[in-house]
Amino acid sequence: MDTLCQHGLVVPASFRPVPGLAQAHVQTVVPALLRPRPKLRWRRERFELPDGDFVDVAWHGNGSGPRLILVHGLGGGMHSKYACGLAQCMGRQGWRVGLLLLRGAGPDLNRLPRGYHHGDTADFHFVLQQLHRREPQSPLLAAGWSLGANIVLKSLGEEGEHSLLCSAVVASPPFQLEPCIQRLERGWSRCYQRHLLRGLQARLRAKRPTVIWDASTDIEGALRARCFREFDEAYTAPVHGFGSASEYYALSGCGRYLPGIRRPTLIVHALDDPFMQPDILPDAAQLSASIRLEYCERGGHVGFMGGSWLRPQWWLETRMAEALLAALPQESVPLAH
Repeated sequence: MDTLCQHGLVVPASFRPVPGLAQAHVQTVVPALLRPRPKLRWRRERFELPDGDFVDVAWHGNGSGPRLILVHGLGGGMHSKYACGLAQCMGRQGWRVGLLLLRGAGPDLNRLPRGYHHGDTADFHFVLQQLHRREPQSPLLAAGWSLGANIVLKSLGEEGEHSLLCSAVVASPPFQLEPCIQRLERGWSRCYQRHLLRGLQARLRAKRPTVIWDASTDIEGALRARCFREFDEAYTAPVHGFGSASEYYALSGCGRYLPGIRRPTLIVHALDDPFMQPDILPDAAQLSASIRLEYCERGGHVGFMGGSWLRPQWWLETRMAEALLAALPQESVPLAH
């Protein structure tokens, strides 16, 4: 039943999983591993940051259409199929799509000891400011997944009425980080933690000889870490100015920023997401009136594979594209299939 109050809107989504492939881990793993990656020719643009570091934005699409900034998840980048799929879809509509490669996530190692994390909105804000100054009359919209969804939502809540975005769509945000960390330490979800942690450690190992490290950062401890909590305690928290991993989790989750959002925002979430506790979903009273939260009983983490066994359909990017086009009616054209 729809829940509508003076705050947000919480409604069931229209998603229906592939018959026989509704299990959460199947929905999470199959799109990530078995889906063919959409073929794009990214064009990278470098943005020099005020602290002497840099981030890259990978662009797809030409012309003068609206600009859509994508923010990938943990360990993501130009290889992320969910980002490539939405970029391809919106590029066909004449939009210019830029994938923000968060600090340290691009092909080149970043210059400073720090990297990116769930609460890191400063670089996102900086890139939006530069793009706005370049074309102040051109609409800016955003899309994010998982960690990237957290960054987009936190940014919208921080900026409120002053946000440079006119609308946003996100999927699978970790509304509260502590419960997500707890979930990833149990059962089959530990497999996702192990995979992502190995990627973080490989990046840190490559970066280790290229920068000067502060004594408060325990690089050896981070490389020995067996879970996110140990890694964040040794590296993420101290290098990014948090007193502990627990403080990092408490201050960085997007849930506390949702009441401040003042731009039309779609959130898509699956109740069986193996990265999160089932009861993490906020209710309407915790959302601003600008937010529409669509939830599915099934869907996994950034999964949402519908259609059939022989002809799977990537429902998530279709739903995100529909919401983006609806945010700018004057630019809307029927979706290409």
